[in-house]
Amino acid sequence: MTYHINEIPRGEFGELSKIQEEVLEAIDSEKQNNRIMLLVELSDIIGAVSGYLEKHYPNFKIDDLITMAEATHRAFASGTRK
Repeated sequence: MTYHINEIPRGEFGELSKIQEEVLEAIDSEKQNNRIMLLVELSDIIGAVSGYLEKHYPNFKIDDLITMAEATHRAFASGTRK
Protein backbone atom coordinates (compact mmCIF):
# COMPACT_ATOMS: atom_id res chain seq x y z
CA MET A 1 0.00 0.00 0.00
CA THR A 2 1.26 3.45 -0.85
CA TYR A 3 0.04 6.92 -0.07
CA HIS A 4 -1.65 7.15 -3.44
CA ILE A 5 -4.91 5.54 -4.56
CA ASN A 6 -4.03 5.34 -8.25
CA GLU A 7 -1.08 3.45 -9.65
CA ILE A 8 1.44 6.04 -10.77
CA PRO A 9 4.31 5.13 -13.08
CA ARG A 10 7.73 6.10 -11.76
CA GLY A 11 9.69 8.68 -13.67
CA GLU A 12 13.39 9.25 -13.99
CA PHE A 13 14.84 12.22 -12.12
CA GLY A 14 16.09 14.81 -14.59
CA GLU A 15 13.52 13.81 -17.20
CA LEU A 16 10.00 15.00 -18.02
CA SER A 17 8.72 11.63 -16.83
CA LYS A 18 9.61 12.62 -13.24
CA ILE A 19 7.66 15.87 -13.55
CA GLN A 20 4.72 13.86 -14.90
CA GLU A 21 4.96 11.44 -11.98
CA GLU A 22 4.83 14.28 -9.47
CA VAL A 23 1.89 15.94 -11.24
CA LEU A 24 -0.03 12.66 -11.22
CA GLU A 25 0.72 12.29 -7.52
CA ALA A 26 -0.54 15.83 -6.91
CA ILE A 27 -3.77 15.03 -8.76
CA ASP A 28 -4.16 11.86 -6.71
CA SER A 29 -3.57 13.83 -3.50
CA GLU A 30 -6.25 16.33 -4.49
CA LYS A 31 -8.71 13.51 -5.22
CA GLN A 32 -8.03 12.24 -1.69
CA ASN A 33 -8.72 15.75 -0.36
CA ASN A 34 -5.32 15.57 1.36
CA ARG A 35 -4.02 19.13 1.35
CA ILE A 36 -0.77 18.36 3.17
CA MET A 37 0.11 15.60 0.71
CA LEU A 38 -0.80 17.91 -2.16
CA LEU A 39 1.57 20.60 -0.88
CA VAL A 40 4.34 18.01 -0.59
CA GLU A 41 3.71 16.93 -4.17
CA LEU A 42 3.79 20.55 -5.35
CA SER A 43 7.21 20.91 -3.75
CA ASP A 44 8.25 17.65 -5.43
CA ILE A 45 7.17 19.13 -8.78
CA ILE A 46 9.49 22.07 -8.18
CA GLY A 47 12.31 19.65 -7.38
CA ALA A 48 11.60 17.62 -10.51
CA VAL A 49 11.59 20.75 -12.67
CA SER A 50 14.85 21.85 -11.09
CA GLY A 51 16.37 18.43 -11.84
CA TYR A 52 15.19 18.67 -15.43
CA LEU A 53 16.82 22.07 -15.80
CA GLU A 54 20.09 20.84 -14.29
CA LYS A 55 20.27 18.01 -16.79
CA HIS A 56 18.93 19.60 -19.97
CA TYR A 57 19.45 23.35 -19.45
CA PRO A 58 22.36 23.69 -17.02
CA ASN A 59 22.70 27.42 -17.66
CA PHE A 60 19.17 28.05 -16.38
CA LYS A 61 17.85 27.92 -12.83
CA ILE A 62 14.39 27.65 -11.34
CA ASP A 63 14.56 31.40 -10.65
CA ASP A 64 14.63 31.99 -14.42
CA LEU A 65 11.35 30.11 -14.76
CA ILE A 66 9.87 32.02 -11.83
CA THR A 67 10.76 35.31 -13.53
CA MET A 68 8.90 34.20 -16.66
CA ALA A 69 5.97 32.90 -14.61
CA GLU A 70 5.68 36.27 -12.89
CA ALA A 71 5.61 38.04 -16.27
CA THR A 72 2.87 35.68 -17.45
CA HIS A 73 0.93 36.27 -14.23
CA ARG A 74 1.12 40.03 -14.77
CA ALA A 75 -0.15 39.62 -18.33
CA PHE A 76 -3.16 37.60 -17.14
CA ALA A 77 -3.81 39.95 -14.22
CA SER A 78 -3.77 43.00 -16.49
CA GLY A 79 -6.16 41.37 -18.94
CA THR A 80 -3.73 41.37 -21.86
CA ARG A 81 -3.82 37.56 -21.82
CA LYS A 82 -6.95 35.57 -21.24
